[in-house]
Parts: sequence; structure tokens; C-alpha cells
Amino acid sequence: MLMSLSPHMADPLPLSALNDFLYCQRRAALKLIEGLRGDNEHTVLGNLAHAHVDTPGYEQRAGWELLRALPLFSDTLGLSGKADLVEVQRDSATCSITAARPVEYKKGPQRRWNNDDVQLCAQALCLEEMLGLVIPEGAVFHAAAQRRRDVIFDDALRGQTRAALAGLRALIAAGVIPPAELKPQCDGCSLRVVCLPEKTASPEARLFTPREYAS
Repeated sequence: MLMSLSPHMADPLPLSALNDFLYCQRRAALKLIEGLRGDNEHTVLGNLAHAHVDTPGYEQRAGWELLRALPLFSDTLGLSGKADLVEVQRDSATCSITAARPVEYKKGPQRRWNNDDVQLCAQALCLEEMLGLVIPEGAVFHAAAQRRRDVIFDDALRGQTRAALAGLRALIAAGVIPPAELKPQCDGCSLRVVCLPEKTASPEARLFTPREYAS
């Protein structure tokens, strides 16, 4: 199911847009410039994987306080969104947060692309600005495998995250939808029915080849 949203998206940009941009720039442009959204079995399963963590609240576990569906923002980067889960530790005397790490829930296994890690790093950059802390690592929880994978926010990943944000803003400013291209990422994409990458990949069918007549 597709629905059209307003093409005029004011700052800040959603954190999830970084994931879209690195996964497929055409997908990001269709969403942010054309205002398209789509649902398929993969998005439905993803929503189910998020069902528990998307309920705002907190709990204690192994010395960490678990904050669910925590709103995030960065005025410096122009980003906003929410974290599936943020684990924090507090000073026992002041109750101030002394450590934090974001956790992102994904329905499937780790992909060959690191767009999930960039999205998680962007969450960490928001938290650093909000809390005044250095956040060295986070985690991605893969629901299908019930496995948690640690992600280190090193200089390389932070640099790639900032570069992706700059590229995303340039894409939006240009206002041009990249051409369709059939790629492995197309499998399972909720916008495939409007992107039509197969049409671009297939040669144009012609009934006949016109003859050239001498003048």
C-alpha cells in the first residue's frame, strides 16, 4: 500500500533517512522528495519486531536502566527521531546519566551494507549532544536470530555517518530523483512497485527497426 505525503519536509531530517540513503539513494529520494511510502511483508515483520520496544517506558536490567522509544534530536546535525532502546547508567548520588548506549532492533540478519550501523551511530551522535557524554558503542539486535551485535563508534564510522548526512542533504537540495537501477537491494524494497527497476534493466522492446532511406 502506498500513500503520498507532503513533499516539503522541514528540518530536521529523520534518523531513518540515513539508512535509506545508504541502502539506495533512489529510495531515499522517492521518500524525501516525492513523499512516497510503501508497505510490504518485510515492513510488517519489521513493525512486529519493534512492537515491544516502541512502547515508551523503562526497566532495570543488570545494572542498566532501559529507556524504550526515547525521542532523539541534534540541533547541530539537524536530525531527529527516536531510539528503539537506550541503555543508561546513572550516578547513585545525583541520578545524572553517566553512560549510555543505543540499541536498534532489526527483523533480519546483518546485511552486507553498513546502513544499520550508520543509523545507530547517528543515534549516538544525538545522544552525545543531548547528554554531554562520549558514547563509544551501541548494539543492533537481530530479531530473526535473537542475536545482539555490538557496534563500535570509531572515527571511521563517525566520519561515514557525517558524510552520509551531507550526501543526503545534497540529494534533497538537488531535487532530482536518481534513475532506477536493478540491484540486490531491490529484493524486499517496499517501493519496488513504483520504482520499477526491472523496466530500466530490460532493453526497450521494439516492433521493428525503421529503415533509413536515402534522400
